[in-house]
Amino acid sequence: MNDTMVTLVGNVATRVDYKESATGAVARFRFAVTARRWDREKQTWADGATSFYTVWARRMLAANLAGSVSVGEPLVVHGRLRVREEEQQDAKRWFSADVEAVAVGHDLTRGTSAFRRVVKGEPSLTERHKTGAI
Repeated sequence: MNDTMVTLVGNVATRVDYKESATGAVARFRFAVTARRWDREKQTWADGATSFYTVWARRMLAANLAGSVSVGEPLVVHGRLRVREEEQQDAKRWFSADVEAVAVGHDLTRGTSAFRRVVKGEPSLTERHKTGAI
């Protein structure tokens, strides 16, 4: 109930890693988000720092991601933000930002997309992850 929900707009940075296990399907990929700001002096857009997130998806969302998303594609990701802190062997602290995706879609301000509804029990639309095409 007190989860921090975020919506990120960016690009897929790595291929979708899809796995099926006894507890269900899981997919993950790295997502790059770069801030853009208007530079008044130069009268042009300038890129800011890039932040990277690990996006996690489960069940049907995981399978659909594996069959639909490639490196470099622009996406909109909505989900729960999780910040992890770990201490490494050399006593340095390390932080990681993960997003447990609730919904993912192509950013239609930068291109077009064709939606195909997946019928339960008909995996043909998500077969891409099994053929090694990712």
